Amino acid sequence: MTIKETEATIGTLSSPSKMPCYSFSISAKLCITGGKLRNVKGSICSKCYALKGRYVFSNVQTSLAKRFAGMSDPDWIDKMVFMIGKREKSGVFRWHDSGDIQSVAHLAAIVEIAKRLPNILFWLPTREFSFVSDFMESNSVPANLTIRLSALMFDGKPPTAIAKRLGLVTSGASTGDDFDCVSSKQGGKCLDCRACWDKSISNINYKKH
Repeated sequence: MTIKETEATIGTLSSPSKMPCYSFSISAKLCITGGKLRNVKGSICSKCYALKGRYVFSNVQTSLAKRFAGMSDPDWIDKMVFMIGKREKSGVFRWHDSGDIQSVAHLAAIVEIAKRLPNILFWLPTREFSFVSDFMESNSVPANLTIRLSALMFDGKPPTAIAKRLGLVTSGASTGDDFDCVSSKQGGKCLDCRACWDKSISNINYKKH
């Protein structure tokens, strides 16, 4: 199967302008925890960047929907491994620049893809703590997959307790100047920074955007 044939069945990879790599995204409207937080004042999800800007364009929405539908393909894992392996030349890949994991099975599939592509570093930010916790009761995460448990509220504490218990790392979002992410200082782009993929960095604080 060619790249074009694969894309026709499960959709294309996303290519956020900020990122140094490809990503995978589905509609932020499908976020489970995020959907509950959208109506909570002060929550990070109440100002979700993936529900505005270019994400609302009809062509982008069509692509998001096709990727979500593609996840039901019985060969989704094989096809994603093939597509990421062929497309990604940067050595890194991001999961969910829009949307979040949908189930324990979804997370298990992401883990399997990472295992099959050991030369690529994967980063997965998520607020679906229960799915991650349930998965890790009897499974482990490969060295090339960094799962960052994301804070729920602006200027709130990151979920360090559950992250520590699971051996994972965290991220937060700041409305002030106490942020670590350098993208706001370099045109909104990662450029050479790979901190998000680095498991040795226990927490990253992003600037509100």
